[in-house]
Amino acid sequence: MIEDLKKGMLFERLSEKQLQRIAQRAHRIQLQAGESLFQQGVAADRFYLVLKGQIKLYRLSPAGDEKVIEVVKPGSTFAEALMFFDHPYFPVGAESLREAEVISIDARDFANMLRDSVETCFLMMGDMSQRLRGLIREIDDISLHSATCRVAGYLLTHSPANGEPFKLEIPKQTLASRLSVKAETFSRIIKQLNEQNILEVNGSRVHIRDREALETLADTCAFTNDSLESTFRNPCPAASAS
Repeated sequence: MIEDLKKGMLFERLSEKQLQRIAQRAHRIQLQAGESLFQQGVAADRFYLVLKGQIKLYRLSPAGDEKVIEVVKPGSTFAEALMFFDHPYFPVGAESLREAEVISIDARDFANMLRDSVETCFLMMGDMSQRLRGLIREIDDISLHSATCRVAGYLLTHSPANGEPFKLEIPKQTLASRLSVKAETFSRIIKQLNEQNILEVNGSRVHIRDREALETLADTCAFTNDSLESTFRNPCPAASAS
């Protein structure tokens, strides 16, 4: 358990004593593709580290429409900021996109541990500050730039540098929601790029034929993979002076 915890950026610089404390109250959860981890609005007393697979975080509108907030990959944690609320509830639902394994962590005990360690608290503040900057970049991309720009930027950041074809790891409908693009708009953009011989797309397999043209479409977004960060994280609570 401790070795797996070290795979998460949030835990990699913790002491062995702190890791042992976390591990004593943690447990593993195995999920099948499409299986729910928790529902939007339920009480939140745990947070999670993804070990394998992908976890989709999403919100549902009153009409039942789904907006994908984030797709969490191995090595990342989510829902940890909720530990700082008195009576937290998950603002999103979580569901596995493929077979996945996560570690469930006792949020209240982790928060108590932070109060005992100023150094640990500052480490967590630094991690969350980086994610906040990513969120600000994402808001800029969504509000200021076109759907074509966002799609082009995403494809560039997920393509290999050697120009080899690659596979989209996220289902197209989920990816469209993550980029705040309607599914039909996403399909139309991919079709247009295909017709312009910028891309060759077969199913989930993508080959960038004209990288320079795709970069021209994306260059106004300053779109980076780091901008795809969680939207429900908060700063660390005040720590004790000890």
